Amino acid sequence: MVKGKDKNGGPPHPGSILLQEAMHPLGISRNQLARDLDVPVGRISEITNGKRGITADTALRLGRYFGTNPDIWMRLQAEYDLHMANISAGAEIIERVRKLKKIK
Repeated sequence: MVKGKDKNGGPPHPGSILLQEAMHPLGISRNQLARDLDVPVGRISEITNGKRGITADTALRLGRYFGTNPDIWMRLQAEYDLHMANISAGAEIIERVRKLKKIK
């Protein structure tokens, strides 16, 4: 898998992992992957360009196609989403949300 960080210092978008670690080494084009997964090529293009996330449906298809556990794709997406949410709203959440007080 892609070991680097994204430009925000977090995990890379799952689409870049799909492209760099699965598609490129195997010589699979966006068009071929879309045909083989039975999805619109636009979906694959948006995912690999970091414009769209990997849904459960797509994770199931990728898992079947590459012989991987769909959970891998979902975890990559969840890690990326959580990092991006922390960047966009983390400080506000820390400021506005009160911690649960310990119950005696």
